[in-house]
Amino acid sequence: MDDLIPLFVKIGLSEQKAKDTAKNKKLAPTLETVINEANVRDGCDKDVGILLYSLATGASKTSVEHLSFITKKIMNGDLKTTDQISAAIKFSESGFKEEDFDAATGVGIVVTPEQITQAIAEYITANNENIVANRYKTLGPTLANTRKIEALRWADGGKVKNEVEAQYLALLGPKDERDAPQKKKKEPKFAATTGTTSSTPGKKAEPEKKMDLTKVFFEGELGKLHKAGENPQIKPELMEEHLKATGKKVVTRFPPEPNGYLHIGHAKAINVNFGYAKAHNGITYLRYDDTNPEAEEEKYFTSILETIKWLGFEPFKITYSSDYFQQLFDLAVKLIKKGLAYTCQCTGEEINACRGGKDHGERRACVHRDRPIEETLDQFMKMKEGRYKEGEITLRMKMDLTNGNPQFWDLIAYRVLYTPHFRTHDQWCVYPTYDFTHCLVDSFENITHSLCTTEFRQSRESYYWLVDAVEVYKPVQWEYGRLNVTGTIMSKRKILKMVNNNYVSDWDDPRLYTLVGIRRRGVPPEAINNFVLELGVTTSQSTIEVSRFDTKTREYLDKTTPRLMAILDPIRVVLTNVSDEFVEEVVVPNKPRDPAMGEHKVPFTKVLYIDRSDFREEDSKGYYRLAPGKSVGLLYAKHPIHCTNYKKDASGKVIEIECTYENEGEFKKPKTYIHWVAESPKHNSPVKLDELRIYERLFMHDNPETVEGGYLNDINSHSLEIVKGAIAEVGMYNHIADWVKKTGGKDKESMRWQFTRTGYFCLDKDTELDAELIKSGQVKEGLKSVIVNRTVSLKEDADKD
Repeated sequence: MDDLIPLFVKIGLSEQKAKDTAKNKKLAPTLETVINEANVRDGCDKDVGILLYSLATGASKTSVEHLSFITKKIMNGDLKTTDQISAAIKFSESGFKEEDFDAATGVGIVVTPEQITQAIAEYITANNENIVANRYKTLGPTLANTRKIEALRWADGGKVKNEVEAQYLALLGPKDERDAPQKKKKEPKFAATTGTTSSTPGKKAEPEKKMDLTKVFFEGELGKLHKAGENPQIKPELMEEHLKATGKKVVTRFPPEPNGYLHIGHAKAINVNFGYAKAHNGITYLRYDDTNPEAEEEKYFTSILETIKWLGFEPFKITYSSDYFQQLFDLAVKLIKKGLAYTCQCTGEEINACRGGKDHGERRACVHRDRPIEETLDQFMKMKEGRYKEGEITLRMKMDLTNGNPQFWDLIAYRVLYTPHFRTHDQWCVYPTYDFTHCLVDSFENITHSLCTTEFRQSRESYYWLVDAVEVYKPVQWEYGRLNVTGTIMSKRKILKMVNNNYVSDWDDPRLYTLVGIRRRGVPPEAINNFVLELGVTTSQSTIEVSRFDTKTREYLDKTTPRLMAILDPIRVVLTNVSDEFVEEVVVPNKPRDPAMGEHKVPFTKVLYIDRSDFREEDSKGYYRLAPGKSVGLLYAKHPIHCTNYKKDASGKVIEIECTYENEGEFKKPKTYIHWVAESPKHNSPVKLDELRIYERLFMHDNPETVEGGYLNDINSHSLEIVKGAIAEVGMYNHIADWVKKTGGKDKESMRWQFTRTGYFCLDKDTELDAELIKSGQVKEGLKSVIVNRTVSLKEDADKD
């Protein structure tokens, strides 16, 4: 690796970029190969280096064999831009014909400055109304859209960008406050000694400038996708019918299998499909791919829809693959009549052997491939009538066994199953496979962009083959990299094993990265969406550190949750110099430095509780909390307290601390402040927390499946700590009362807090409450039990303190 870093620097990469590239086990050898082919180990111009790097990063398994040819095209000056490199890679993936290369990659085409100016002027004129109304907010989408203009296909990207910005400036003038909101003024810090904020009372915090996450749908590969109507068809009339049905709208779909609960990876698929359509004023179907009745249950259908809505998306229409069972069957008959399908009575082992077996040997047609059409039709009808046993016969598509793509090796289209279907019951005993169903239902629903993850890349060609074979409208399939998160298990089968063996409580166990589990842990849907979109949408498969997800969650909760003083391990404190009746009401902001979040009052009395971690029997250097002979501040209280004595029980455990309240004489600002909760039956203080559940990582390693003995051997036995005896201040009553008024007490995980110096928490669904009592003002009586989950710690390294 060390030898590669200087080599990569010589072609123009920065030192850090060179180091990162050298660490990449896939990219580094490819880039070195390209450099060798270009004969530039001693260095080259930075512009050439950028092109070589672009070729290496974009190279796929299919295009690798053409690296030498493409590299020579770069070095002789034929390929001058990264757009041309992308086109060259795409060309080499779709069947490489050297004589067609130049035309496909824009070799020799020069776009003059005058042509750039004219094309952009025409675009801005056509979109003038929107640009004038929304000003510089439209600049990003405009830059993306101008790259799709045919006249600018091979134009220099930098020149196009400069021209767009120049014409925007001429039309709109320079940016002003409409385009760049004023930055939020820094407010004075919270004055802990007075219990008030030093900002103007009642003044609302200025809204924070939000990142435009929709731009992801206009940039990169997503920005290059075709417009509705640009996908070629086997017959022109198919496109005419499609556009008439859609009104030229973008139409996408999210097609989950209802055989389990959605996980964090599905959050990306949901955001991509719904987000892309919304960004282009289109629509999205929720389509249940319910073609396997053996694994489908009603609870999965229900949970999937609830999860999508929880993430903030509303399907245009909810459909089911089973809606189209008759149409699919009719097209299977059509395929048979065209001689493109046959009934096969081979066993699974025989089919695999014909496909080359586990050693990927020579492929051969099965003995049934040339079965007469009439015989195949007769047998297919008998399959439908239930005259064959399960596994006895299938319908296979007659594709291309010589093709190197396994998706052409005569895929199964229909099989016999006698399991009743959730929706169609016993109406059918033959069911279409995913490979037969998916593309055809996309066609029936006029999907313009069939967006899926890269494991379906090989399916793209067979997808197109089938829709053309039965002569129906052909959508475009495009693949993006799926989202993986370290330290998790996504497999439904493996999660089910953990549930059945009581390693976790259920599919919604907060330690799992199912979306129902993440939700129960208290992660807000907005944090999930922000996390997914800020990662971007590319063709690269990404495995993201779970800490990045936690950071994004923490950022969102920091801005949106009220603060609350809660004590996990309470120790009693008695103020010896005040009367038994002593009580002060202290004003506590729901969020320091943010008056818009409001405030509440808590009692401060003779008896209060602090966390055991905030007291030591002996003082030491660098320790600033409570110890004998030492003073400490109490958050929001007017004066510090001073420790004079403490008591222990028979086991030697400290059970009570005696202090004086320093409310006389000159005020001395303490070096630190700690949180506390007072005892006051009159105020129903403290609030008892029946259970406080602290969740840690379920697995000890980032990739639990690689651990010796398997993932079950990697389970962290300390991943759940249940704390009994924790307490909270009475602000909890105020927060819960307001929350119940807004929600009716539903979606308990949406009641979230930051517990001071402890972490972010939410109500668990096991909390028992009476919403009607709470609405009537009887909050304590309405809270039958309070159970809270830790969503995330305050800091990433909280466990290392």
